[in-house]
Amino acid sequence: MILIGTSGFHYADWVGAFYPPALPKDEWLAYYSQHFRACELNFSYYRVPTAQTLARMLEQSEGRVTFAVKAHQEMTHERGDNAAVFTAFIEALKPLREAAVLGCVLAQFPFSFHATRANSEYLERFRERMGEIPLVIEFRNHRWVREATFALLKRLNCGFCCVDEPRLDGLLPPLAVATSDIGYVRFHGRNQEKWWQHDTPEERYSYQYVDAELQEWTPKIQTLQTNTHAVYVFMNNHPQGHAVDNAKQLERLLTPSYPEL
Repeated sequence: MILIGTSGFHYADWVGAFYPPALPKDEWLAYYSQHFRACELNFSYYRVPTAQTLARMLEQSEGRVTFAVKAHQEMTHERGDNAAVFTAFIEALKPLREAAVLGCVLAQFPFSFHATRANSEYLERFRERMGEIPLVIEFRNHRWVREATFALLKRLNCGFCCVDEPRLDGLLPPLAVATSDIGYVRFHGRNQEKWWQHDTPEERYSYQYVDAELQEWTPKIQTLQTNTHAVYVFMNNHPQGHAVDNAKQLERLLTPSYPEL
């Protein structure tokens, strides 16, 4: 099973590019759910969600969308005395878990999260705290790309987040690796000029893929499909609605592998 969607859906610059101009904001998710079967929620990185918020999103999407929920920044970037954050985060996931529309939790670690023994031990604590909730790990530092990491993730039953991003020193190469029964791919765009230096975070992801670039990934995604229960593919190049266009492009390129809504 391959599920394609976008990283987030609540963007003002999608009005006209994707959302009808007169569509109220509280109907955006319902409209999104008519076009995509999966959505990666990123707001949860900035604020711990509540069960009420996720229950409302479940209602708006009418159970048609499977959600990947990004871990809160205290869980991945600060990593201090954060046990209470894990508890609150897991509690909030209840509506999605009960409705069987929680695909996984995505734990995206920063570039400064180096491949050390201490950080490997933190991954073990992270997995233990999450219990049986499906978990995918995204590294930003290329030194994690090694067999020892893949072995660790397999032992912890954590998915490896495959990425397409600028070909810059220190970043991850475009590998397709499955370390659990979940395959996961994020398309960040290839905006090299703005990756490290930008005025706003959105500039980093301002990029539109062409068919040839997406075609590089179609055999990789199909390989992930044969080795996993589900493959989630999310476009994170959200400025100007490029993520929507590229998600639809990728669906077409994967036909007939990609099922109809």
